[in-house]
Amino acid sequence: MEGQDEVSAREQHFHSQVRESTICFLLFAILYIVSYFIITRYKRKSDEQEDEDAIVNRISLFLSTFTLAVSAGAVLLLPFSIISNEILLSFPQNYYIQWLNGSLIHGLWNLASLFSNLCLFVLMPFAFFFLESEGFAGLKKGIRARILETVVMLVLLALLILGIVWVASALIDNDAASMESLYDLWEFYLPYLYSCISLMGCLLLLLCTPVGLSRMFTVMGQLLVKPTILEDLDEQIYIITLEEEALQRRLNGLSSSVDYNIMDLEQELENVKTLKTKLERRKKASAWERNLVYPAVMVLLLIETSISVLLVACNILCLLVDETAMPKGTRGPGIGNASLSAFGFVGAALEIILIFYLMVSSVVGFYSLRFFGNFIPKKDDTTMTKIIGNCVSILVLSSALPVMSRTLGLHKLHLSNTSRDSETSKASANGHHKAL
Repeated sequence: MEGQDEVSAREQHFHSQVRESTICFLLFAILYIVSYFIITRYKRKSDEQEDEDAIVNRISLFLSTFTLAVSAGAVLLLPFSIISNEILLSFPQNYYIQWLNGSLIHGLWNLASLFSNLCLFVLMPFAFFFLESEGFAGLKKGIRARILETVVMLVLLALLILGIVWVASALIDNDAASMESLYDLWEFYLPYLYSCISLMGCLLLLLCTPVGLSRMFTVMGQLLVKPTILEDLDEQIYIITLEEEALQRRLNGLSSSVDYNIMDLEQELENVKTLKTKLERRKKASAWERNLVYPAVMVLLLIETSISVLLVACNILCLLVDETAMPKGTRGPGIGNASLSAFGFVGAALEIILIFYLMVSSVVGFYSLRFFGNFIPKKDDTTMTKIIGNCVSILVLSSALPVMSRTLGLHKLHLSNTSRDSETSKASANGHHKAL
């Protein structure tokens, strides 16, 4: 019986590992396909030539797609964990959700952390240097020469970062133990470096999110059709059409030698055509779209912004009054043990909506900053270098989202195995103990 129990425990552990690996692969495959279509939508079509540069661009495209998929997974993991917790609470003994457990969630978080480190420190630097490389002088040109140059640049960059951290550690904490810890590359150095980057991501999120919250109303106003109150769209379209025809006649009558006048007129004509397209779209929109969708979306944005600010203010007051409310001073409930909100599934759904809203607002705020304004991708006209920069920026923001959400009090989820997982591990341990 003891041997059968041990074999049964081993089989159960093997099947659970296979199931978790299959689920992780399927989820990542879906994210990779979606990310590939997103990047190819913005990638410049002129880069698709059949030569050495085309192979380099294709490799950089695959690495950028992988990074964007990891970023999407990091963003979706927190809502997925919250939904899984509520499902396990609602159906604790359901046979069809036995695959949804704390071990799977914990494994997904570990993979997200591992792939984030891999993309941030290896894949994206490699893609950038590989894209800009030409091969060392004196060597035969080709893919191998560019790979060699890229590897050398990565090694030099790693030595530079290691030296900077070493000097900083010597200046801040000149201790033998802290210096010896730098030798432990895997257990100390990389997690510490990733924590520093997550800290910078949190600071960037705290900078971008307020800007994004204020810009969301403007962005949605540009995407949606505004109500026509005391406006005559036919008259405006007629005036814009006359202005377009006048600019076209002036452009045709100018001599080609006056280059600056032609450029100014072409820019003005393009602006007039854009305004005419917007007016025609407003005219073709239905009454429901004009008079119902726009006010409803604006009210919804106002409610979400107010709730976000209110929750953050309440959490800050709790942090000031109660020391145990600090994220390091408490361990939240594990997966499937207790609800994360006093309102149950409705409260969890509200938290998920707020998390997505904050992430979208942070991305909008990021592209609204003057320093990052040139990073905005354009459809069919974005270079691979700019795509790599966008992927790295989104990866940094997405890796800092769970930390900021926990700090602002949007969730109190603690990643631990469920009771079913603990019972399985206990049974396995008892089986091994009896066999010994």
